[in-house]
Amino acid sequence: MSKRRYSIMLPHDVAERLELVAKRRHGAKSAIVAEALDKHLNPETAAQPGDALLRRLDHLTKDLSTVGRDVAIATETVALFVRYFLTITPPLPKPEQDSARALGRERFQVFVAQIGRRLASDHRLVSEVLEKIADTNPDLFATASDDAPLKNRPPQSPTSENNDG
Repeated sequence: MSKRRYSIMLPHDVAERLELVAKRRHGAKSAIVAEALDKHLNPETAAQPGDALLRRLDHLTKDLSTVGRDVAIATETVALFVRYFLTITPPLPKPEQDSARALGRERFQVFVAQIGRRLASDHRLVSEVLEKIADTNPDLFATASDDAPLKNRPPQSPTSENNDG
């Protein structure tokens, strides 16, 4: 490869650093300047030390998006359940409240145990539900209206109901 001669003026501190690097690398100053200019003029071809960090940050950003989606699904699910539960559950008469509380405590213990088993198995209900929806009714999110009264909604087939309890 042919080379061209250039005469350049460097600030004193830059010139000293160039001398120091040339001594450490036992190389020509021209080669060091050429390498630095090539990296500066073609940054996309030179692997930067921060490239690995940027790839990792991109990966973390995608993971964070997934977590955000899962939290949004869980939040909406809980909110819709609470709204539905509060809408259809009448208050209990005073004499039945103590036995209902006792039954509620027992059912809550079963609920907590189910959560513990799912977390230990790393098999998430959100993933299971989304997979089931994708398999049976992929356009559900685009067509369902959460505020439509149940009587105006089209009936669901018995195969689409979840009987896992």
